[in-house]
Amino acid sequence: MTRRVLLGMLTPSSNTILEPVTSAMLAGLPEVTAHFGRFRVTEISLAASAQGQFEMAPLLDAARLLADARVEVIAWNGTSAGWLGFDRDRALCAAIARETGITATSSVLALAEAFRATGVARYGLVTPYLHDVQAKIVANFEREGFACAGERHLNDKGNFSFSEVGAETLRAMVRDVARARPDAITIFCTNLNGAPLVESLEREIGIPIYDSIATAVWSSLRLAGIDPARVKGWGRLFREVR
Repeated sequence: MTRRVLLGMLTPSSNTILEPVTSAMLAGLPEVTAHFGRFRVTEISLAASAQGQFEMAPLLDAARLLADARVEVIAWNGTSAGWLGFDRDRALCAAIARETGITATSSVLALAEAFRATGVARYGLVTPYLHDVQAKIVANFEREGFACAGERHLNDKGNFSFSEVGAETLRAMVRDVARARPDAITIFCTNLNGAPLVESLEREIGIPIYDSIATAVWSSLRLAGIDPARVKGWGRLFREVR
């Protein structure tokens, strides 16, 4: 029997993009499937109630349920560490591994890993977030050693509304950021439908684009011992970053 590779994804409750996009990315890998556990997230802001959505307890509850499916990896497929601090995801991944015995990763930690692997010093940032949330993200990336060369954001507190941002809006934001000639660009929100645009935009602007859904899939595959280069048509991250 062919080995089944089961990947667990922790998913914000109001997110409608990451599940179909993740499954589409994995469509060419017949032995690999993604399985999703939700916890409540309905707003992205710096309000105490919104930040409280990302307390560790509900994420650990969802991770324990994913562990029942015998997944090989659990990924937090979200970007909250961007404004809450990267150490939040480091602590979460350590707690998931401790509680379930399953290796854990996150979209944000995987993005930082890809940046370091490819020598990114200056990056471009595309998000739907509020002004103050965007400023926190830029500051936290700076603490990790990455300078923001250019950014665009929509000043929206979402979270469901992020999924309704159109392709032309996203293309325009990426093109604007590309004018600063960063080493790489990140589409940083797992409820933006940017990943399907990456391949064509990379050809157009000549800059790698690391979508935050893609980074979770890329990292999960690596941790499960699957070559990410088997994922075709979803950008340079899968082809080039080892």
